[in-house]
Amino acid sequence: MTKWVYTFGDGAAEGRAGDRNLLGGKGANLAEMCSLGLPVPPGFTITTEACNWYYANGQAYPASLQADVAKALEHIGALTGRNFGDPEKLLLVSVRSGARASMPGMMDTVLNLGLNDVTVEALAADSGDARFAYDSYRRFIQMYSDVVMGLDHEVFEEILEEEKARLGHDLDTDLTAAEWQHVISLYKARIEEELGKPFPQEPGEQLWGAIGAVFSSWMNHRAITYRRLHDIPESWGTAVNVQAMVFGNMGDSSATGVAFTRNPSTGENLLYGEFLVNAQGEDVVAGIRTPQNITEQARIAAGSDKPSLQKLMPEAFATFMEISERLEKHYRDMQDLEFTIERGKLWMLQTRSGKRTAKAALKIAVDMVADGLISTDEAVTRIDPTSLDQLLHPTIDPKAERNVIAMGLPASPGAATGELVFSSNEAEEARAIGKKVILVRIETSPEDIHGMHASEGILTARGGMTSHAAVVARGMGKPCVSGAGTLRIDYKAGTLSTLGTTLRKGDIVTIDGSTGQVLKGAVAMLQPELSGDFAAIMEWADNIRRMKVRTNAETPADARMARTFGAEGIGLCRTEHMFFEGTRVVAMREMILSDTEKGRRAALAKLLPMQRSDFLELFEIMAGLPVTIRLLDPPLHEFLPKTDEEIEEVAGVMEVSVDKLRQRTEELHEFNPMLGHRGCRLAITYPEIAEMQARAIFEAAVEAGKKTGSPVVPEIMVPLVGLKREFDFVKARIDAVAKAVADETGVAVEYLTGTMIELPRAALRADHIAETAEFFSFGTNDLTQTTFGISRDDAASFLEIYRQKGIIEQDPFVSIDLEGTGELMRIGAEKGRATRPEIKLGICGEHGGDPASIRFCEEVGLDYVSCSPFRVPIARLAAAQAAVKR
Repeated sequence: MTKWVYTFGDGAAEGRAGDRNLLGGKGANLAEMCSLGLPVPPGFTITTEACNWYYANGQAYPASLQADVAKALEHIGALTGRNFGDPEKLLLVSVRSGARASMPGMMDTVLNLGLNDVTVEALAADSGDARFAYDSYRRFIQMYSDVVMGLDHEVFEEILEEEKARLGHDLDTDLTAAEWQHVISLYKARIEEELGKPFPQEPGEQLWGAIGAVFSSWMNHRAITYRRLHDIPESWGTAVNVQAMVFGNMGDSSATGVAFTRNPSTGENLLYGEFLVNAQGEDVVAGIRTPQNITEQARIAAGSDKPSLQKLMPEAFATFMEISERLEKHYRDMQDLEFTIERGKLWMLQTRSGKRTAKAALKIAVDMVADGLISTDEAVTRIDPTSLDQLLHPTIDPKAERNVIAMGLPASPGAATGELVFSSNEAEEARAIGKKVILVRIETSPEDIHGMHASEGILTARGGMTSHAAVVARGMGKPCVSGAGTLRIDYKAGTLSTLGTTLRKGDIVTIDGSTGQVLKGAVAMLQPELSGDFAAIMEWADNIRRMKVRTNAETPADARMARTFGAEGIGLCRTEHMFFEGTRVVAMREMILSDTEKGRRAALAKLLPMQRSDFLELFEIMAGLPVTIRLLDPPLHEFLPKTDEEIEEVAGVMEVSVDKLRQRTEELHEFNPMLGHRGCRLAITYPEIAEMQARAIFEAAVEAGKKTGSPVVPEIMVPLVGLKREFDFVKARIDAVAKAVADETGVAVEYLTGTMIELPRAALRADHIAETAEFFSFGTNDLTQTTFGISRDDAASFLEIYRQKGIIEQDPFVSIDLEGTGELMRIGAEKGRATRPEIKLGICGEHGGDPASIRFCEEVGLDYVSCSPFRVPIARLAAAQAAVKR
């Protein structure tokens, strides 16, 4: 029979750390901490398989699950001396989610479960603290009603704020037991009013309601969004963790906190965290109260006058420090810890590998190698390749004038400028029309995930360094300033006021996530220097990886940028991008619209020196590294004049009538240009185009060789080949031009001629094409389009619907579709090598910068990947990780 429930507690556990897929990350780590003898409240984990059963069977539970849960509750009771629902010796539990990948704040939690109008009195008597008991009960009602019953928590916040104002209290902790009882009565009355039914009193009903809510939260909007952003499969499901409650809200000798074993923003090897006295865990991450520093060193650095945990509870602090160090050494990674202190006794509630910025990840990995905790291979695999993008973002120029209007906490490093928006929906709408925005919230919640993703940076009035805004922003690589307490935010009016300054929606601000400053207006930025820890990791990655990393570039600026990022050549120079500016586009239009070969050659003669100059500069920048130049690829209609003014300009240059030119433009119109007269079809119809480009390449190679003293070996790529005869026809023209240039200059340029595999037919006939083609470059953008029969430009309207309905897991234009496009690549590579064993194989579509696609390229055995300049470091690291995995 399937085992659905695994227990843990009192130094023993049925599960272990390796059971992550079954128990989820939290369940596996709770089991591991128990096995290590650490103080963990006893509990049990309902497996991810039960979650999958739940969804596969119409949100029903496996037949034996209720009996298994009842038995597990008895197990907790035996260890604690308390029983669930027992009014004498009361056991309360927490119910939490636990997916195998950390998804902070995305799913639901219920604390203090098992309280009702009777058991709350038992809790008061047992604890000797009625205020604590009724505070716990109101927390349970508020959380359960939100998570399980669907009544928004703000309903309860409004009631509480009104009561505090009426009573003259500033903080929740000021309320007495009697005052909490009155608040509870108001809560229960509102529940009946809003939902038409009373708050459930039966503990068993409460428990199963919470278990169902946690399973259901796997499919809530914010969890779905988070999974999409972090490529977490829906099929993984979530576990449910039920644990005996321990209380951080039992007076001044109790506390709750969150900590990291190292600084998650900088990577510094110092304990980093916050806590609250007389509070429960949700209070810390929600940012409702300003937390205190754990260590005295951090308190002094923050300039706080509130005592640190180190001073306030020295014994608990010492135990916590010892456990923190032990867990980091055990897991050999920075840990994110949650803890509660109940009347001086420390309890560990969670450990997991902590979310960190790219800068911190690099430093932690390098430091752990130096300390002998991990190998260089492990260090390389510890870094999320896409997170390196964070390091490429600008920071504020130290010389720039700063008009500081507010200060908050430096929650996530980097700087960002944008227009103010006050809701996540506004952020998404602005992003859709190309605007850059700063999302401003009083405090963020998991529902803000889509707006945080759409914004350049996040600014909050409340919350600490471990608040939701801070943790999620760091994970996304977005700058964040949190807890800017002087901000007064009016959502309805769309205004932000601080220290006499009022800003409105659409006004420009800059946030500095490294200092916590909020600045009015745009501020000058500097590009970061990629040295130190970054350089060390990249050096290790370069020593490990097998595949080369090139760049897609045709401008000198892009080529130089790519070289600084470590590009080992150009894998795709899109020559058509060189024809759109200034006088070039006029000459290009003249060539296209000429109805004779003589006219076309006259126009091409104007373009030749421009092309030659372009290629010369690229060859010099790449200094002997390979450069793959693709012959003209797009349909000619893209270059045609569209306005009357443009048509008149070209007609004047060509000395023909406007009417005749307009007629010629209409003749060249194509109904489906992306599948029409483009690629090698242009070179076959108009060989003079390919001949001009080949001449420009060879003449530039000769000149670059003389200038640099190093011979240039250009790689000339013929696009959109489907038939070997197409390739052979174009190659013959290239070879003829090469001979002519050699005869004229006395220099025979060595070169390779290959093709872009971007049609299914080319992949299937790759063995024949390889008889004359010397290299293949997989153009996965078009190969995906032609494999699926969909347009990349138009598919966005329905691909997201496909994802939501489970028809596809990933956009095939973002990550290679392994079963279709990938299979064609595999066939093309195998057939190409069968004919020409040493054929050079690469990829130059946008997938060349996607880590998952790069892993597949390593599997297939490609020689290189090529990507945009800013993704070169990502590709270098991803290629190394793929090599380690292989």
